[in-house]
Amino acid sequence: MAQTLLQVEDLHTQFFTSRGVVRAVDGVSLHIDVGETLGIVGESGCGKTMTALSILRLVPDPGKIVSGRILFRGNDVVKMGDEEIREFRGNDVAMIFQDPMTSLNPVTKVGRQIEEAMTAHQRFTPELAKTRVIELLSRVRVPSAERRAKDYPHQFSGGMRQRAMIAMGLSNEPSLLIADEPTTALDVTVQAQIIQLMKQLNRELGTAMMLITHNMALVASLCQRVVVMYAGRVVEEGPVEQIFTSPQHPYTWSLLRSVPRVDEARKDRLVSIKGLPPDLSNPPPGCKFHPRCPFVVDRCKVEEPPLGEVATDQVARCWVLMSNVSEADVATAKASSISIAAAQNLKAPEADGGLGGAPGAGGVNSDNAGS
Repeated sequence: MAQTLLQVEDLHTQFFTSRGVVRAVDGVSLHIDVGETLGIVGESGCGKTMTALSILRLVPDPGKIVSGRILFRGNDVVKMGDEEIREFRGNDVAMIFQDPMTSLNPVTKVGRQIEEAMTAHQRFTPELAKTRVIELLSRVRVPSAERRAKDYPHQFSGGMRQRAMIAMGLSNEPSLLIADEPTTALDVTVQAQIIQLMKQLNRELGTAMMLITHNMALVASLCQRVVVMYAGRVVEEGPVEQIFTSPQHPYTWSLLRSVPRVDEARKDRLVSIKGLPPDLSNPPPGCKFHPRCPFVVDRCKVEEPPLGEVATDQVARCWVLMSNVSEADVATAKASSISIAAAQNLKAPEADGGLGGAPGAGGVNSDNAGS
């Protein structure tokens, strides 16, 4: 049986604002095993990044962890003192933030910043840290590492800056690396390189990873398990292949069908998710997804579903479940997801007989939810 590295139990992180209490993380429970890569997916504002910041006790003001436990190798991070939490960050758990350009100091050389990450936590002596910089940059495939270590962040490309951030995250040999949108703003070829790099590092170093992303391809490539979040809650969790093949929550089903698949023939139009995520200071009653759900029933509007087992190693928070939805209802949901304006764009103009409405030319999926 795999050894549990991190266990989050019923975590609640709230922001106390003039508009009311914002429940950014609302009862999240998850775990990561030693050497495992866990993906966390969902729309912007669903609580992915705030869950990661809570694990590191880096919640910005006016936010606060109000309840729950974060157990790292049996020790509760929530109860750690200042010195303990400082040792925990960097040495045990490291984080790669979303935008490397804003995370790196623009007036300090890249090599010096990686060196400081090691000496600040006193894991390595200054002399050893200096020699490890070149080794780390080489490991993340930065060419001419010795020369590039003397460059400033603006002299690195986007992909190179992301590699430098990964090197910094790995510098103290943490047991868990949290990567928040590691491929954001990178072009497709560089994304593929970063994916391959992270996969190789996970295999070679045995570092567990928590991958926060909208990119379903990234999850499919790197992760063993996936957690789907919505409105600060976990709505589905399970093995990646199982979730991708048989999603049980309507939100997961919608997410997977809102992005194109390159590994199979295109059969259906992409499904868009109507509406917006709820206001977390005033969420709707019952299931938080019910105002946007194409398969909603009356019970969803008044009663919050629990997170229950729906298959082996798979749990979902839903009264309906996709396995209980008829093919006719699924077909209706797919058809209704195309907006009226987009449907009109599909029609060829009668006046000039042009092809303006051909699929792919009319922007049918411009309102697809980001995944």
